[in-house]
Amino acid sequence: MSTRNRTLALVAVTALTASAGPAAVARGTDPPVPHRPPAGHFSTHVDNPWMPMRPGTRWVFVGRTDEGTEHTVVTVLRRTKVVDGVRTVVVHDVTRRHGRLLEDTYDWYAQDRRGRVWYFGENTVSYEKGRPSRVGSWRAGRHGAHAGIVMLAHPRVGDRYRQEYRKGVAEDQARVVSMHGRADVPFGHFRGLLKTRDFTRLEPGADEYKMYTKGVGVVLEQALHVNERTALVRMTWR
Repeated sequence: MSTRNRTLALVAVTALTASAGPAAVARGTDPPVPHRPPAGHFSTHVDNPWMPMRPGTRWVFVGRTDEGTEHTVVTVLRRTKVVDGVRTVVVHDVTRRHGRLLEDTYDWYAQDRRGRVWYFGENTVSYEKGRPSRVGSWRAGRHGAHAGIVMLAHPRVGDRYRQEYRKGVAEDQARVVSMHGRADVPFGHFRGLLKTRDFTRLEPGADEYKMYTKGVGVVLEQALHVNERTALVRMTWR
């Protein structure tokens, strides 16, 4: 996933306390790469309550890191793209720090008949000292890459799933750890949140908690091992 998906949190929340137990469980046996349904079973109408993607929706996040304050704008575009034979929704993510572009990413999503949201890849460009890099880009159906599930239709505590898969490039996974999370962020005060622990074996120290609320999506993310927190400050439609 893009850097945005690993740097979304702003205020610490008591419910986001790290512990050795969940880490050990989360990093047990890897879940299998999910079997993708036929292309005809997918839709660009993504209305999963935990991750809605209405065209024209825009989320604005502010993050605090050791390097400074980051601003991320995520927009569901009014266009689609066929990836691995499936028509997907295109989502544009742009992250800046002190006005300087850090990452410019296009992500591709679709929802299956069961209500699960699938992730079909990303075209990402990150900038380090002004130099562009496409490391982390991947596309389902190419170079052994497979679509993954980024949101279940009916998540339950203990559920584990792969969000993406291209060996050595994209191996994010998630585990549902609570359905009663809490978060106070600039966008509002939330209770009864879906809380996941996201991690990848490619970056052992990049574990994070993500907090989702129905009808909005992600409102808060908290890195476990580094000082990175980002929160939702605004959500608009256009």
